[in-house]
Amino acid sequence: GIRYTNTGIVGAVVPRQRQWHRHVCVALTLCSLATITGAWAVPVGDTKVPRERATIVLVLDVSQSMMAADVDPSRFEAEKSSAVSFVSSLPAAYNVSLVTLSGHPNTLVPPTVDRGVLVQAINSLSLQDGTAIADSITDGLAALKQAPAGDDGTQAPGLMVLLSDGSETSGGDPVAAQQAAAASVPINTIAFGTQNGYVDLDGERFNVAPDTNLLAQVASTSGGRALDASSSDELNTVYKDLSSDMGYETQKTEVTARWVLVSLMFGVVAAFGAVGMAARWS
Repeated sequence: GIRYTNTGIVGAVVPRQRQWHRHVCVALTLCSLATITGAWAVPVGDTKVPRERATIVLVLDVSQSMMAADVDPSRFEAEKSSAVSFVSSLPAAYNVSLVTLSGHPNTLVPPTVDRGVLVQAINSLSLQDGTAIADSITDGLAALKQAPAGDDGTQAPGLMVLLSDGSETSGGDPVAAQQAAAASVPINTIAFGTQNGYVDLDGERFNVAPDTNLLAQVASTSGGRALDASSSDELNTVYKDLSSDMGYETQKTEVTARWVLVSLMFGVVAAFGAVGMAARWS
Protein backbone atom coordinates (compact mmCIF):
# COMPACT_ATOMS: atom_id res chain seq x y z
CA GLY A 1 0.00 0.00 0.00
CA ILE A 2 2.90 2.33 0.74
CA ARG A 3 4.84 1.43 -2.42
CA TYR A 4 1.76 1.36 -4.65
CA THR A 5 -0.66 3.96 -3.48
CA ASN A 6 -3.19 3.22 -6.20
CA THR A 7 -4.58 0.09 -4.55
CA GLY A 8 -7.35 -0.18 -7.13
CA ILE A 9 -4.83 -0.99 -9.85
CA VAL A 10 -2.99 -3.42 -7.55
CA GLY A 11 -6.25 -5.22 -6.80
CA ALA A 12 -6.99 -5.57 -10.49
CA VAL A 13 -3.53 -6.93 -11.32
CA VAL A 14 -2.86 -9.29 -8.38
CA PRO A 15 -4.73 -12.62 -8.79
CA ARG A 16 -7.40 -13.29 -6.17
CA GLN A 17 -6.67 -16.02 -3.69
CA ARG A 18 -9.32 -18.73 -3.42
CA GLN A 19 -10.25 -18.80 0.26
CA TRP A 20 -11.96 -22.20 0.05
CA HIS A 21 -8.64 -23.90 -0.75
CA ARG A 22 -7.18 -23.15 2.67
CA HIS A 23 -10.44 -24.27 4.38
CA VAL A 24 -10.35 -27.56 2.52
CA CYS A 25 -6.71 -28.12 3.50
CA VAL A 26 -7.50 -27.46 7.16
CA ALA A 27 -10.50 -29.78 7.02
CA LEU A 28 -8.47 -32.58 5.42
CA THR A 29 -5.75 -32.16 8.04
CA LEU A 30 -8.31 -32.45 10.82
CA CYS A 31 -9.78 -35.55 9.16
CA SER A 32 -6.31 -37.09 8.97
CA LEU A 33 -5.74 -36.42 12.68
CA ALA A 34 -9.17 -37.82 13.56
CA THR A 35 -8.70 -41.06 11.64
CA ILE A 36 -5.18 -41.69 12.94
CA THR A 37 -6.51 -41.15 16.45
CA GLY A 38 -9.26 -43.65 15.73
CA ALA A 39 -6.64 -46.13 14.53
CA TRP A 40 -5.00 -45.99 17.96
CA ALA A 41 -8.29 -47.29 19.42
CA VAL A 42 -7.82 -50.59 17.47
CA PRO A 43 -11.17 -50.42 15.58
CA VAL A 44 -13.08 -53.58 14.67
CA GLY A 45 -15.16 -54.04 11.53
CA ASP A 46 -17.03 -56.67 9.51
CA THR A 47 -14.86 -58.73 7.20
CA LYS A 48 -15.79 -61.63 4.93
CA VAL A 49 -13.65 -64.71 5.56
CA PRO A 50 -13.88 -68.16 3.94
CA ARG A 51 -16.06 -70.67 5.80
CA GLU A 52 -14.20 -73.74 6.94
CA ARG A 53 -17.38 -75.80 7.21
CA ALA A 54 -21.15 -75.45 6.93
CA THR A 55 -24.31 -77.51 6.54
CA ILE A 56 -26.52 -76.71 3.55
CA VAL A 57 -30.11 -77.94 3.36
CA LEU A 58 -31.38 -77.98 -0.22
CA VAL A 59 -35.20 -77.94 -0.38
CA LEU A 60 -36.49 -78.75 -3.87
CA ASP A 61 -40.10 -78.40 -5.01
CA VAL A 62 -41.44 -81.66 -6.50
CA SER A 63 -45.10 -80.62 -6.74
CA GLN A 64 -47.13 -81.25 -9.90
CA SER A 65 -46.73 -77.63 -10.98
CA MET A 66 -43.06 -78.33 -11.66
CA MET A 67 -43.99 -80.11 -14.87
CA ALA A 68 -44.84 -76.73 -16.45
CA ALA A 69 -42.97 -76.25 -19.73
CA ASP A 70 -42.53 -72.48 -19.55
CA VAL A 71 -38.88 -73.24 -18.70
CA ASP A 72 -36.94 -75.33 -21.21
CA PRO A 73 -37.18 -78.34 -21.13
CA SER A 74 -39.44 -78.14 -18.05
CA ARG A 75 -39.24 -76.61 -14.60
CA PHE A 76 -38.64 -80.02 -13.07
CA GLU A 77 -35.79 -81.07 -15.36
CA ALA A 78 -34.15 -77.63 -15.12
CA GLU A 79 -34.45 -77.77 -11.33
CA LYS A 80 -32.70 -81.13 -11.11
CA SER A 81 -29.93 -80.21 -13.53
CA SER A 82 -29.14 -76.92 -11.76
CA ALA A 83 -29.31 -78.56 -8.32
CA VAL A 84 -26.70 -81.13 -9.36
CA SER A 85 -24.37 -78.36 -10.54
CA PHE A 86 -24.95 -76.40 -7.34
CA VAL A 87 -24.22 -79.34 -5.05
CA SER A 88 -21.08 -80.19 -7.01
CA SER A 89 -19.80 -76.60 -6.72
CA LEU A 90 -19.96 -76.48 -2.90
CA PRO A 91 -16.74 -76.96 -0.90
CA ALA A 92 -15.99 -80.62 -0.24
CA ALA A 93 -16.04 -80.11 3.53
CA TYR A 94 -19.64 -78.87 3.50
CA ASN A 95 -22.38 -81.26 4.60
CA VAL A 96 -25.42 -81.13 2.31
CA SER A 97 -28.92 -82.45 2.96
CA LEU A 98 -31.77 -82.91 0.47
CA VAL A 99 -35.41 -82.26 1.43
CA THR A 100 -38.34 -82.60 -0.99
CA LEU A 101 -41.07 -79.96 -0.99
CA SER A 102 -44.52 -81.42 -1.63
CA GLY A 103 -47.71 -82.07 0.30
CA HIS A 104 -45.67 -84.46 2.43
CA PRO A 105 -42.07 -83.18 2.67
CA ASN A 106 -39.39 -85.76 3.20
CA THR A 107 -35.69 -85.70 4.05
CA LEU A 108 -34.29 -87.89 1.30
CA VAL A 109 -30.63 -87.42 2.23
CA PRO A 110 -29.45 -86.41 5.72
CA PRO A 111 -26.39 -84.13 5.94
CA THR A 112 -23.48 -85.77 4.16
CA VAL A 113 -20.30 -84.89 2.28
CA ASP A 114 -20.91 -87.70 -0.23
CA ARG A 115 -21.78 -85.79 -3.41
CA GLY A 116 -22.45 -89.01 -5.32
CA VAL A 117 -25.34 -89.93 -3.02
CA LEU A 118 -26.80 -86.44 -3.38
CA VAL A 119 -26.55 -86.39 -7.16
CA GLN A 120 -28.19 -89.80 -7.39
CA ALA A 121 -31.02 -88.69 -5.08
CA ILE A 122 -31.62 -85.50 -7.08
CA ASN A 123 -31.75 -87.36 -10.39
CA SER A 124 -34.24 -89.86 -8.96
CA LEU A 125 -36.77 -87.23 -7.80
CA SER A 126 -40.37 -87.72 -8.92
CA LEU A 127 -43.39 -85.42 -8.93
CA GLN A 128 -45.88 -85.50 -6.06
CA ASP A 129 -49.02 -83.66 -5.00
CA GLY A 130 -49.21 -80.54 -2.84
CA THR A 131 -46.86 -77.75 -1.73
CA ALA A 132 -46.27 -77.65 2.02
CA ILE A 133 -43.69 -74.89 2.36
CA ALA A 134 -44.02 -74.56 6.14
CA ASP A 135 -43.58 -78.28 6.74
CA SER A 136 -40.59 -78.43 4.40
CA ILE A 137 -38.87 -75.69 6.42
CA THR A 138 -39.57 -77.63 9.62
CA ASP A 139 -38.10 -80.77 8.05
CA GLY A 140 -35.08 -78.78 6.90
CA LEU A 141 -34.41 -77.51 10.42
CA ALA A 142 -34.71 -81.07 11.72
CA ALA A 143 -32.21 -82.24 9.09
CA LEU A 144 -29.70 -79.64 10.26
CA LYS A 145 -29.70 -81.21 13.72
CA GLN A 146 -28.51 -84.47 12.16
CA ALA A 147 -25.30 -82.86 10.92
CA PRO A 148 -22.18 -84.27 12.58
CA ALA A 149 -20.43 -82.01 15.07
CA GLY A 150 -16.93 -80.72 14.43
CA ASP A 151 -13.76 -81.75 16.22
CA ASP A 152 -14.50 -79.17 18.91
CA GLY A 153 -17.99 -80.56 19.47
CA THR A 154 -19.82 -77.60 17.92
CA GLN A 155 -22.29 -77.65 15.04
CA ALA A 156 -21.35 -76.02 11.76
CA PRO A 157 -23.34 -72.96 10.64
CA GLY A 158 -26.57 -73.96 8.92
CA LEU A 159 -28.06 -72.47 5.75
CA MET A 160 -31.11 -73.40 3.72
CA VAL A 161 -31.84 -73.00 0.00
CA LEU A 162 -35.53 -73.38 -0.85
CA LEU A 163 -36.67 -73.51 -4.47
CA SER A 164 -40.39 -73.40 -5.21
CA ASP A 165 -42.72 -72.41 -8.03
CA GLY A 166 -46.01 -72.27 -6.13
CA SER A 167 -47.93 -71.19 -3.07
CA GLU A 168 -48.62 -72.93 0.21
CA THR A 169 -51.38 -75.49 -0.46
CA SER A 170 -51.38 -77.51 2.75
CA GLY A 171 -52.80 -74.87 5.06
CA GLY A 172 -49.54 -74.37 6.94
CA ASP A 173 -48.36 -70.94 7.96
CA PRO A 174 -44.78 -70.39 6.77
CA VAL A 175 -43.99 -68.63 10.06
CA ALA A 176 -41.69 -71.62 10.39
CA ALA A 177 -39.25 -69.11 8.98
CA GLN A 178 -39.30 -67.47 12.40
CA GLN A 179 -38.04 -70.71 13.88
CA ALA A 180 -35.22 -70.63 11.35
CA ALA A 181 -34.40 -67.06 12.35
CA ALA A 182 -34.34 -68.08 16.03
CA ALA A 183 -31.92 -70.89 15.15
CA SER A 184 -29.75 -68.47 13.10
CA VAL A 185 -30.48 -70.39 9.90
CA PRO A 186 -31.07 -68.00 6.97
CA ILE A 187 -33.33 -69.30 4.21
CA ASN A 188 -32.40 -68.27 0.68
CA THR A 189 -35.51 -68.65 -1.47
CA ILE A 190 -35.68 -69.03 -5.24
CA ALA A 191 -38.98 -68.29 -6.98
CA PHE A 192 -38.70 -70.43 -10.12
CA GLY A 193 -40.85 -70.07 -13.24
CA THR A 194 -42.74 -67.41 -15.15
CA GLN A 195 -46.04 -65.74 -14.38
CA ASN A 196 -47.55 -67.37 -17.48
CA GLY A 197 -46.67 -70.94 -16.54
CA TYR A 198 -49.49 -73.49 -16.54
CA VAL A 199 -50.16 -77.21 -16.18
CA ASP A 200 -53.02 -79.41 -17.38
CA LEU A 201 -54.40 -81.72 -14.69
CA ASP A 202 -57.54 -83.84 -14.90
CA GLY A 203 -58.66 -82.04 -18.05
CA GLU A 204 -58.28 -78.58 -16.53
CA ARG A 205 -55.64 -75.92 -17.06
CA PHE A 206 -54.15 -74.24 -14.00
CA ASN A 207 -51.90 -71.19 -13.82
CA VAL A 208 -48.85 -71.99 -11.71
CA ALA A 209 -47.11 -68.65 -11.32
CA PRO A 210 -44.58 -68.61 -8.45
CA ASP A 211 -45.69 -66.86 -5.26
CA THR A 212 -42.84 -64.37 -5.09
CA ASN A 213 -44.39 -62.43 -2.20
CA LEU A 214 -44.61 -65.47 0.05
CA LEU A 215 -41.08 -66.61 -0.71
CA ALA A 216 -39.75 -63.08 -0.17
CA GLN A 217 -41.48 -63.03 3.21
CA VAL A 218 -39.87 -66.34 4.17
CA ALA A 219 -36.43 -65.08 3.17
CA SER A 220 -36.85 -61.73 4.93
CA THR A 221 -38.15 -63.30 8.15
CA SER A 222 -35.27 -65.77 8.35
CA GLY A 223 -32.57 -63.30 7.35
CA GLY A 224 -31.92 -64.84 3.95
CA ARG A 225 -32.10 -63.62 0.36
CA ALA A 226 -35.07 -63.75 -2.00
CA LEU A 227 -34.10 -64.48 -5.61
CA ASP A 228 -36.05 -65.07 -8.84
CA ALA A 229 -35.32 -67.22 -11.87
CA SER A 230 -37.49 -67.54 -14.95
CA SER A 231 -35.20 -69.70 -17.09
CA SER A 232 -32.59 -72.44 -16.82
CA ASP A 233 -29.75 -69.98 -17.38
CA GLU A 234 -31.07 -67.61 -14.72
CA LEU A 235 -31.41 -70.49 -12.26
CA ASN A 236 -27.79 -71.52 -12.86
CA THR A 237 -26.71 -67.91 -12.30
CA VAL A 238 -28.68 -67.73 -9.06
CA TYR A 239 -27.07 -70.92 -7.80
CA LYS A 240 -23.59 -69.67 -8.69
CA ASP A 241 -24.31 -66.46 -6.79
CA LEU A 242 -25.49 -68.38 -3.75
CA SER A 243 -22.55 -70.77 -3.93
CA SER A 244 -20.00 -67.95 -3.84
CA ASP A 245 -21.92 -66.19 -1.08
CA MET A 246 -22.16 -69.30 1.09
CA GLY A 247 -18.43 -69.80 0.87
CA TYR A 248 -17.87 -66.84 3.17
CA GLU A 249 -19.07 -65.63 6.54
CA THR A 250 -18.90 -62.23 8.19
CA GLN A 251 -16.61 -61.94 11.20
CA LYS A 252 -15.45 -59.10 13.43
CA THR A 253 -11.78 -58.40 12.71
CA GLU A 254 -9.33 -55.60 13.47
CA VAL A 255 -9.30 -52.91 10.76
CA THR A 256 -6.56 -50.64 12.12
CA ALA A 257 -4.61 -50.75 8.85
CA ARG A 258 -7.70 -49.55 6.99
CA TRP A 259 -7.99 -46.49 9.25
CA VAL A 260 -4.29 -45.71 8.91
CA LEU A 261 -4.57 -45.86 5.13
CA VAL A 262 -7.50 -43.43 5.15
CA SER A 263 -5.57 -41.09 7.46
CA LEU A 264 -2.57 -41.21 5.11
CA MET A 265 -4.77 -40.36 2.13
CA PHE A 266 -6.25 -37.35 3.94
CA GLY A 267 -2.75 -36.19 4.94
CA VAL A 268 -1.28 -36.52 1.45
CA VAL A 269 -4.12 -34.55 -0.16
CA ALA A 270 -3.87 -31.84 2.53
CA ALA A 271 -0.10 -31.60 2.01
CA PHE A 272 -0.44 -31.19 -1.76
CA GLY A 273 -3.06 -28.51 -1.18
CA ALA A 274 -0.77 -26.61 1.22
CA VAL A 275 2.16 -26.81 -1.21
CA GLY A 276 -0.05 -25.51 -4.00
CA MET A 277 -1.12 -22.49 -1.95
CA ALA A 278 2.48 -21.75 -0.95
CA ALA A 279 3.54 -21.81 -4.59
CA ARG A 280 0.88 -19.23 -5.51
CA TRP A 281 1.87 -16.96 -2.60
CA SER A 282 5.52 -17.01 -3.68
